[in-house]
Amino acid sequence: MNLGNKAAAEFFGTFWLVFGGCGSAVISAAFPEVGIGLLGVALAFGLTVLTMAFAIGHISGCHLNPAVSVGLAVGKRFSWSELPVYVAAQVIGGIAAAAVLYVIASGKAGFDVSAGFASNGYGAHSPGGYSLVACLVAEVVLTFMFLMVILGSTDERAPAGFAPIAIGLCLTLIHLIGIPITNLSVNPARSTGPAIFVGGWAIGQLWLFWVAPIVGAALAGVVYPLVAGKAK
Repeated sequence: MNLGNKAAAEFFGTFWLVFGGCGSAVISAAFPEVGIGLLGVALAFGLTVLTMAFAIGHISGCHLNPAVSVGLAVGKRFSWSELPVYVAAQVIGGIAAAAVLYVIASGKAGFDVSAGFASNGYGAHSPGGYSLVACLVAEVVLTFMFLMVILGSTDERAPAGFAPIAIGLCLTLIHLIGIPITNLSVNPARSTGPAIFVGGWAIGQLWLFWVAPIVGAALAGVVYPLVAGKAK
């Protein structure tokens, strides 16, 4: 598969992740009487990855996340030479999804993008009021565990065909843990899209949602091979 096909797949896959996940938070989470709530938003994020893993996994590997691409590269599962193209496609896909979501959400009277627009934040902008340190640790640890699941479920020794299910359920689980802390990122592309439309504080705090996921993913790329050892 050529790099152009892979980049296109990553663009559309990341678009779906941000549109589906953030869209569920912005439009559906608190919808009167039948809102899907935290559990529904967490499930929506998991479903975006699950569906796209089956749809484009055979094209690009379905990273949908700069941190995942870095972690896979550190773990020697992905070429460093393709990393810049993947990251660019992912970030552009996330921004495009946020733009479409903004057009739809702003069509309702009373919409206020400054209310958050599913942006990630710490301190005063953490949903639960968690400190910068708490949010940093949470994003590093949750991304680390996400990558451990990705690396383990896609290991050639793992049962074939089940990786999308394990990865989608893992993303659901870490959202159940992390939404009250930071709105959960573990994905710089997912964070960048909404932050651009919120501006101000969201842009100012965006650094954490690049640094922490990449650190957590890179650590997993180092640790997983040490834990798993080499195939016989």
